[in-house]
Amino acid sequence: MRIMRGEIVKFTGTTFFVLAALLVGSSAPPADGCTTFLLNDGRRFVLGKNYDWHIRSGMLTVNQRGMTKVSVADSGGKPARWTSRYGSVTFNQFGREFPMGGMNEAGLVVEVMWLQGTVYPAADDRATLDNLQWIQYQLDTATTVGDVLASDDSVRIAGGVPLHYLVADAAGQVATVEFIGGRMVAHTGSSLPVAALTNSTYDASLDYYQRRPQGFGSTSSFDRFATAAKRTEKFARERPADARAYAFDTLAAVAQPSSTRWSIVYEIADRRVHFRTDRRPAVRSLDLTELDFDCGGTVLVLDLGAPVSGDIFEHLVPFTLEHNLGLIEFAFTHVPFLRDTPESVLSEIARFPESTACAMPVAGQIPARRLRVRQ
Repeated sequence: MRIMRGEIVKFTGTTFFVLAALLVGSSAPPADGCTTFLLNDGRRFVLGKNYDWHIRSGMLTVNQRGMTKVSVADSGGKPARWTSRYGSVTFNQFGREFPMGGMNEAGLVVEVMWLQGTVYPAADDRATLDNLQWIQYQLDTATTVGDVLASDDSVRIAGGVPLHYLVADAAGQVATVEFIGGRMVAHTGSSLPVAALTNSTYDASLDYYQRRPQGFGSTSSFDRFATAAKRTEKFARERPADARAYAFDTLAAVAQPSSTRWSIVYEIADRRVHFRTDRRPAVRSLDLTELDFDCGGTVLVLDLGAPVSGDIFEHLVPFTLEHNLGLIEFAFTHVPFLRDTPESVLSEIARFPESTACAMPVAGQIPARRLRVRQ
């Protein structure tokens, strides 16, 4: 399919319905899940994430600061409107602006996992976001865990697949964010004795770990939580020299051989992200301090299947609508309940980034002098 440039982007009711379907999906829980954790020894904060799913395609995206945005809202909601104050690097599978997780230049990390039984808030006066755009909204506007939790006063997730989130910041603060019974439930500080999250509620996972700290060695949600929790506690006690390697070893310990597609490590203090995929196990890295996040220039991306390793800065390529469409078409084709989506709707979703616009300068952004761009 070709995308015609220069056309006005219009998002029809059908498009909103399909995006809702993307986020609602099947009522049955997936056979796979994801695992996240935060390593914290008092001076190093390293977040790890295994993305476990049956689709391995993906795109790393460098998102710019100073972009005006409007959310995809359902027909009964008021769309959120905001300007991105911070640049970020995200991992996307269903198109740009709908990330599966990422880190911004202030050191905020937001990652997502499946949680069956999630109930999002009922309609009210708050502006609405879908549950993947909620991630981008937080990375665009927040610097701390406290900012993310405070946003519940002004925005709400308007529904979608059942998800929960692990959020961490540059000060080492961390929180789980879940939506139980139609309201946000967050664990942080003393209510979060171990910083790990899989595919069960935090309360249920912690109860299991406290009763069976050794687990049973399976790849169930509870046993992956137990393994990750044990290793976060060991990291805090023993303080191994190579935190990145320890994080990847932890991800290997909780991997599901048939479904772990991406393994991601965020070195928050250094603003560095490292990742590898099941088909390309060599670690790839990107330093956020070397990126120019100012809007108005070229948005850069990397296909996660690209045959590269090491520092990927030189391998970033300009974002194109065709690349976005290819990513979306592949993902939709491999999700059974989205397989019959009309091509015209896929084109509209691919062109959603055209609804954003550069509005520099932005008060509160990270000073440009901190950034270095390689020539």
